[in-house]
Amino acid sequence: MASVTLKNVKKIYPHTEKKKKKKDEPEKKNNLQITEEGVVAVQEFNLEIQDREFVVLVGPSGCGKSTTLRMIAGLEEITDGELYIGDRLVNDVAPKDRDIAMVFQNYALYPHMTVYENMAFSLKLKKVPKAEIDQKVREAAEILGITEYLDRKPKALSGGQRQRVAIGRAIVRNPQVLLMDEPLSNLDAKLRNQMRAELIKLRSRIDTTFVYVTHDQTEAMTLGDRIVIMRDGFIQQIGTPQEVFHHPQNLFVAGFIGTPQMNFFEDARLVKRGDTYSVELLGKEIALTEAQQKALRAKQQPETDLVVGVRPVHLTLGGDHFSAKIDVSEMMGSEMHLHMTVADRDVVAVIPTAGLDLDSVRTGADVGFDFDPSLMHLFDKETEQNLL
Repeated sequence: MASVTLKNVKKIYPHTEKKKKKKDEPEKKNNLQITEEGVVAVQEFNLEIQDREFVVLVGPSGCGKSTTLRMIAGLEEITDGELYIGDRLVNDVAPKDRDIAMVFQNYALYPHMTVYENMAFSLKLKKVPKAEIDQKVREAAEILGITEYLDRKPKALSGGQRQRVAIGRAIVRNPQVLLMDEPLSNLDAKLRNQMRAELIKLRSRIDTTFVYVTHDQTEAMTLGDRIVIMRDGFIQQIGTPQEVFHHPQNLFVAGFIGTPQMNFFEDARLVKRGDTYSVELLGKEIALTEAQQKALRAKQQPETDLVVGVRPVHLTLGGDHFSAKIDVSEMMGSEMHLHMTVADRDVVAVIPTAGLDLDSVRTGADVGFDFDPSLMHLFDKETEQNLL
């Protein structure tokens, strides 16, 4: 199989009509930079994907993730930079010669062909012997659990079955790289969960490199060996699911990864007395842990205004450190989501229901809450970068 390497890759869509010359800074529209050359969809993209790695590109709509995937596939030209599959530079190599396969969001099956014919089609074009085609199609069908549907046409299949066929059509080719563009977005929630599990099993059974695009951070966290978080054409952070969850590099990553979203407390401040740092938040002074102190001392961090981030699961009820009023209580089974007002801002806490007095968390109740300072994230208010 093969690695995939992108070096300083950029994608610019040229203007379709003549635009008036702009002065000074480039214009921004819909969060994308517009230059004299055109709309910059992907900027300074650098990524090394290892052989057999499962990498997920994730981000909000319009961030450039699908454009990046299409450049790897050869469906979009690269404006600048270099793309390697294995050791081969493929900037100018036709899609059919890149030894890749792609699974699309809308399945893209031939409606007049049976499942078997859909899966065998690319092998027939390559003039692979019939016996070998039959073996590969049936092996892929067995892996995906669609053997009984081989004689059916796509219209007789459910959405999940069609997506399995689309994946099967891709894997029979034994590609070096398997590209997947939001393949589960058309499925209902229950089927998405099921298909995620199927993809994890599939990954262990086929010898290929996966590049997967989604806007769903749950998919990214459950599927990826590494996650590439994108925004406005730029990479915000690359890391394992654990790294991006526990150590987000900036305010955007912190807010994008995690459900419910991280709570942000603005109007906080980092203060320094001698060699000791603390955080002023909601009228209280919070002492930092020795590990946090060491990290701030190492970078000689000056006093600064902060945005403090705390994940809902890290808030605990009880005590009188901070006061809140419960606006909405959402029972989620094993846990409860509490939407609270704290100093005129909305704060969400996720509380286990085991042993919980439900009357104490009713709508309108006044509660106290606290959190472990070691689980607090400190973001510089101006740069939005994580200070820890």
